[in-house]
Amino acid sequence: MRPPRLPRTFPLPTVPLEEAVQEQSRLLECTARHFEGTQLFEADAGVVPGPGRPRTTARVEAVLADFFGAGAAALVQGAGTGAIRSALGAVLTAGDPLLIHRAPVYRTTAVTLRGLGVRTHEADFNDRTALESALASGEFRHAYVQHSRQRLGDSYDLREVVELCRAAGVRTVVDDNYTVFRVPVSGVGMGAEVSCFSLFKLHGPEGVGAVVGSREIVGQVHADNYSGGGQVQGHQALDALRALTHVPVMWALQSRTGTEIAERLEAGEVPGVAEVRIANVQDRALVVRLDRPLARELPAYAARYGAAPYPVGANSRYEVAPLFYRMSSSSLDDEPRLADWTVRINPMRAGADLVLDILRRALEDLYTAHGTGGS
Repeated sequence: MRPPRLPRTFPLPTVPLEEAVQEQSRLLECTARHFEGTQLFEADAGVVPGPGRPRTTARVEAVLADFFGAGAAALVQGAGTGAIRSALGAVLTAGDPLLIHRAPVYRTTAVTLRGLGVRTHEADFNDRTALESALASGEFRHAYVQHSRQRLGDSYDLREVVELCRAAGVRTVVDDNYTVFRVPVSGVGMGAEVSCFSLFKLHGPEGVGAVVGSREIVGQVHADNYSGGGQVQGHQALDALRALTHVPVMWALQSRTGTEIAERLEAGEVPGVAEVRIANVQDRALVVRLDRPLARELPAYAARYGAAPYPVGANSRYEVAPLFYRMSSSSLDDEPRLADWTVRINPMRAGADLVLDILRRALEDLYTAHGTGGS
């Protein structure tokens, strides 16, 4: 069986460690501007008259808006999916046209688009001419852009996409899941109307998401989320903020570790590895192609040596061990043959030595079980 070659990847830029330290400090400066005294130790709940949500939640939203240089922010239930659904629901109604990238849509986003009943039109965002042609039609008022890659070979520059859309009078909703706090600038910082992301993926509590951007859209998100049961309560908001205070440095260290692992694998340190790429598939991770089509079995073997065989929230508070897992569903939709040959590895909180040791031992066991030795 001939193995598929991994395409060239275009990893998103990361934040160097020293700059991450500065960003972490800046987040605390924003916090100090919106909290005083004992407020960081107190949390209220309910549909508080005035803000229509807990005052603590409103303060955390103000911190996020300040940090991202945005007009406003809203915390929502449903994590990243809930944030995308809230933002798109605030600007679209059934039958409205929506411009999206020509690639497999992330599964939960596809459910949102189907539920809203919008008419999606695809254009290849990697092709500037194709994108400009779609925008020139005048059919669209809104575009949805995923900051992280949908295909391994995606190469589009988000800032360029957002600027082209703005020039054509098209407002962008950016899915910043897996990228916010990891890349130097988020979608809203590049001129998008809103950025949507999960705080659960940033070590926050389960189910909390954020919509950060224009006052108009965020105001509509708040208005739509009037129900008391839909509020992010004060204790959840504080929990999310506390978690964010160490995320920038952690992400910088993780990105640096991933680069080291890739370099050592490319140097041939682990037998049985044919190719390696750094890619944003969903989260920034290593895509490792084996020299035999046994990748589906590798996660279970790696788990014997301490690896996580499946994600919880992709860099959630639960995920400390390195993750050995299959490719993302959108990547496999685009290239199904990768399922037998490739595995996705995220070091999470581990160092390069541990990740490489787990991979080496797991491959030795896997190949022995199949009666073959590593290359």
